[in-house]
Amino acid sequence: MYEPTHDGKERTVPIDATQASVTYAGVEPYLSLSDVLQIFWRRVWIVILVVLVCVGTAVGVSLWQTPVYVASAQLWLGQEQQSQDQPIDMSSIEGLQQLTHTMVVAIESRPMAEEVIQRRGLQMGSQDFLDHLTVEQVEDTEFLLLSYRDTDPERATEVVNDVSDVSTRRISAAKASISDITITPWQPAVVPDAPVSPNPLRNGLLALGLGLMLGTGLAFLLEYLDDRWRSPEEVERVSGVPAFGVIPEFEVAKNGKRKGR
Repeated sequence: MYEPTHDGKERTVPIDATQASVTYAGVEPYLSLSDVLQIFWRRVWIVILVVLVCVGTAVGVSLWQTPVYVASAQLWLGQEQQSQDQPIDMSSIEGLQQLTHTMVVAIESRPMAEEVIQRRGLQMGSQDFLDHLTVEQVEDTEFLLLSYRDTDPERATEVVNDVSDVSTRRISAAKASISDITITPWQPAVVPDAPVSPNPLRNGLLALGLGLMLGTGLAFLLEYLDDRWRSPEEVERVSGVPAFGVIPEFEVAKNGKRKGR
């Protein structure tokens, strides 16, 4: 190190290891984009292995699961116009919502479920049946969508059509007590072509993204736990002491002579 003197000349002052350590310790270590890419490339086999395990597990479990099919039918709600005193006004949003909620409760009822179970000879309870049935309003319309989930597509179609028929008959028989409401089967269910679950392609893509994140995180974790030094620059950065040279590694050959590398 150069240090100016009182006479304007410069002199060389040797720097010891302690001073060098203090000098280099003030430099904060950082990872550049090149360092990140090198770490990723060194551990890329870990990322690939984790991705293969995640994707293989997700696709394997999807193929092992039993496919589930959903069949859907539509009902059209109405109200007879000859009634003079109608407590439910279907022309308003509140009236339509009230009517829709009433119909959903009527369809998702235990008597309706028991009648369909008896008609089809299903081996299940009414609550189990209702767990597979979904009734919802088609947005901002007077239509109700009935959906039934089953592992057999043909049985799902037959059951949801039976729900449509039984609901229409039961509600029509009681329409005098519910403001002359009419309900009409509008679109019967057809046999679904493909199951709604599982979806091996979707699950595989989700597992691919998850595997990339887990694999990359594991690669950087192993790099963080690895305390080996790979270059003189890394030694200087970690230890804070400048490196003046590299000592080659020697190994003893079988003939007794040393061989450097």
